[in-house]
Amino acid sequence: MVTVLGSGDSLLRVIEKAFPAADIHVRGNEISAVGDPADVALISRVFDEMMLVLRTGQPMTEDAVERSIAMLKASENGTSDGPETPAQVLTQNILSSRGRTIRPKTLNQKRYVDAIDKHTIVFGIGPAGTGKTYLAMAKAVQALQSKQVNRIILTRPAVEAGERLGFLPGTLYEKIDPYLRPLYDALHDMLDPDSIPRLMAAGTIEVAPLAYMRGRTLNDAFIILDEAQNTSPEQMKMFLTRLGFDSKIVITGDVTQVDLPNGTKSGLRQVQEILEGVEDVHFSRLSSHDVVRHKLVGRIVDAYELYDSKHGTENGAHKGGHGRPGAKGSKGK
Repeated sequence: MVTVLGSGDSLLRVIEKAFPAADIHVRGNEISAVGDPADVALISRVFDEMMLVLRTGQPMTEDAVERSIAMLKASENGTSDGPETPAQVLTQNILSSRGRTIRPKTLNQKRYVDAIDKHTIVFGIGPAGTGKTYLAMAKAVQALQSKQVNRIILTRPAVEAGERLGFLPGTLYEKIDPYLRPLYDALHDMLDPDSIPRLMAAGTIEVAPLAYMRGRTLNDAFIILDEAQNTSPEQMKMFLTRLGFDSKIVITGDVTQVDLPNGTKSGLRQVQEILEGVEDVHFSRLSSHDVVRHKLVGRIVDAYELYDSKHGTENGAHKGGHGRPGAKGSKGK
């Protein structure tokens, strides 16, 4: 019962908050609910789904219970766009590493992961914190470990340096590192950190700016292009045509966070018009409902949206203002 109700009844409180009109009582090993029949039926389903997850040995968190309730309510209201249950979403393992398992946490994340299995080219488009890059990295490591591919290639456009790295001080590695650091961080979560330098030295894992992809054909590889909203249309076409035999491409980005100079069209925005409906190309669209960072992040995003709608600003600043250093005339994140 402790695992079902949570430490200090924390999970029970989440359910009670979601169904304020119902009374939930716990006596010994029995849970009873009194209230509107529809509410009682949903509460029963919530506990059924929780039990299915707990029987796999996976703990339930407050966040997982909230997401389960939202999924079940959407299904009940007819607003759900699929038959998947919370337990099916929450128990799909992608990768186990160093004592933790990486899984999708929302329905859209599960569908994104499934799309990567089914299609050669997948676009993961959505706001920050929706797991688009992290889940793609987990699928890449899984593909490498199961020998579906021989290597992983991770790339980003180094847009803040305008893809022209010559003026920056230091070695090539030091120049590109700030742009590629998030990809290294994710790798360290998924692989033994001691093995990463060895795999990179052998070329099994390659992390490089997008400019370094030009002129290559990438066979037997799992290729991830991150921050793809900062590619130009020409760069996007160049990257997509690097696809070789037995390879898979995942392209991730947030079209609301473009750091390109004013007047430069985002390749990620344009490619949706060009490739939508092309066989074996899939677009997975994630939303603010799929943000899986700290709850406060969601509240901060909502607060900024409210401020912007009141003041006619964009990300808290007047439109057309400068973004990050080195991104002239760009929209700030």
